[in-house]
Amino acid sequence: MLPFSPDEASLRTAFRWNVPDRYNIGVAVCDHWAAREPDRLALLDVDVSGKAERVSFADLRKRSNQLANLIVKSGIKRGERIAILLPQSREVAESHIAIYKAGAVALPLAVLFGVDALLYRLHDAGVTGLITNSASLQKLNSATEPLPDFKLLLSVDGDEGNAKDFNAALAAHSDEFTPVNTLADDPALMIYTSGTTGQPKGALHGHRVLPGHLPGFELVHEFFPREGDLLWTPADWAWAGGLLNGLLPSLAHGVPVVARKFDKFDAHEAYRLMQDFKIRNLFVPPTALRMLRTIKNPRTKYELNLRTIASAGEALGAETLLWAQEELGLTINEAYGQTECNLVIGSCNALSMVKPGFIGKPVPGHRVAIIRANGTECARGEVGQIAIARPDPVMFLGYWNREAASHEKFIGDWMATGDQGVMDEDGYIKFIGRDDDVITSSSYRIGPVEIEDCLIKHPAIALAAAVGKPDALRTEIVKAFVVLRPGFLPSNALKDEISQFVKERLSAHEYPREIEFVDSLPMTTTGKIIRRELRSRL
Repeated sequence: MLPFSPDEASLRTAFRWNVPDRYNIGVAVCDHWAAREPDRLALLDVDVSGKAERVSFADLRKRSNQLANLIVKSGIKRGERIAILLPQSREVAESHIAIYKAGAVALPLAVLFGVDALLYRLHDAGVTGLITNSASLQKLNSATEPLPDFKLLLSVDGDEGNAKDFNAALAAHSDEFTPVNTLADDPALMIYTSGTTGQPKGALHGHRVLPGHLPGFELVHEFFPREGDLLWTPADWAWAGGLLNGLLPSLAHGVPVVARKFDKFDAHEAYRLMQDFKIRNLFVPPTALRMLRTIKNPRTKYELNLRTIASAGEALGAETLLWAQEELGLTINEAYGQTECNLVIGSCNALSMVKPGFIGKPVPGHRVAIIRANGTECARGEVGQIAIARPDPVMFLGYWNREAASHEKFIGDWMATGDQGVMDEDGYIKFIGRDDDVITSSSYRIGPVEIEDCLIKHPAIALAAAVGKPDALRTEIVKAFVVLRPGFLPSNALKDEISQFVKERLSAHEYPREIEFVDSLPMTTTGKIIRRELRSRL
């Protein structure tokens, strides 16, 4: 844990890693607390009506032990992959814990994935077990390509085809189980990450990925845990952010987590959830925060009890930071990382370690730098690639069955992120954009985030994305795709107004020379704008 310190300097001086040689995520997030305080609240599983089921750590231990026994009895061995294809729910937490305790590897999958994306991941990972629901089973059964030959196939909605009822299957097994005595470096978790080229790759993590996350998690939630803390994230637990910036580190601290299934994010429903359950800690991707911004004066409409807000996934922007300070009375602490090496940069308002327009500083324990193409470190103020030095407990073991790609991820001992950034004289890092998202116009290199942050300041704009459009004269021009707020209609006059708005606030080379009004923006399941899809429309 981070030692409590009154200032950043003493915190960095006092910090030391303490990752044991043997470590099991399932034990850390469940059995540890079940042995000490069995009735301690672990989850509030909220249904669409707002009714909450209370789940204790003893409940989690019992059910995860039953599932772990079932996994072993099914013939699934250490290191084999079991997919979890479910929305936020107690069954997701139970499944993760059981898989870790059985020594297998959890493969979380987003329910928003289409059938082709699911089948690719199931086959590529060589999955031997799947825990899902009726809706996803029907999606998979619609495919012409055969499913893997599962040793274990469970549905939380009951018997269906070859799938066995999750609850009935667990009830048939003992609730006593001795967890596998895993090494911290043993494989535990695999999350697929989509690059700019080629098929998605499975980033394989060891059990040490959880203790590796804890310092950053504690930093962005201002010395978490504190009395009364209760965490919720709208981020899918299948995403590294929802799982490793939300569910698992909170449970590791014995702090309860709210589970709530949202088919589609709704700002009013989100505020109502925060009010009804007195949520103290939020982890919210920037896109969802921008949707929350559409509700005027939220503290006059809802009784909020928030202590901390953290965000990650893409750069937040100074405008959203200012909104939260004015409308919620809190400073959003940003976090940065990748699926391969997550939560290595962060900000912390409690330490006055926040700078608008910057994503933060390296989290204690992680060595992060801006590097050139040859692996040398950039000077302060020089643009380069954000990179993390190995070894690092939060860093992935490698890409699944992709030895060459794993090797190519590194420049010497630096894990290259593919993200452009710059570090200022005080050590704060500014995110400029993905290598392929950076716009080159009239010899200027322009990051889309600054333009998008400016665009959403305009009263007519709800969401915006900026991309480079090929141009014979300037190499590229800035084109903006804009989603309007209710009450505003597309027009050429509004386009001109928006372009002039950005030109006056940024510069003559950064304003969008083309604007297209759209109903929605293409998003990943984690809420990031898919700019390459927008570029394909040009």
